Amino acid sequence: MENEMPVGAKQKILHASLKKASLVLLGSDMAGPEGIVKGNTISLSLNCNSENEIKAFFSNLSAGGQIVHPLHEFFAGTMGTLTDKFERDWLLYYEKKMK
Repeated sequence: MENEMPVGAKQKILHASLKKASLVLLGSDMAGPEGIVKGNTISLSLNCNSENEIKAFFSNLSAGGQIVHPLHEFFAGTMGTLTDKFERDWLLYYEKKMK
């Protein structure tokens, strides 16, 4: 995965996590090319339990906001990013269970 990261991002923290029971808080010091601006100083990550759940949350959170990366499948599941109507950045993720 390191080889896929831009040179300037290799020394950043992609995801750090704090867990307590079913609550997982993720942190990252990654920012887009625009750097830190109002609205992207806090990003929220939501891990979903099903394909239907991620689609519903994504639709509701993006209403009145802006879709940055539409929901898409990748090697580990489904993910998408958006900025909600309150200018908060969200990453939604659904990990598909391997059979």
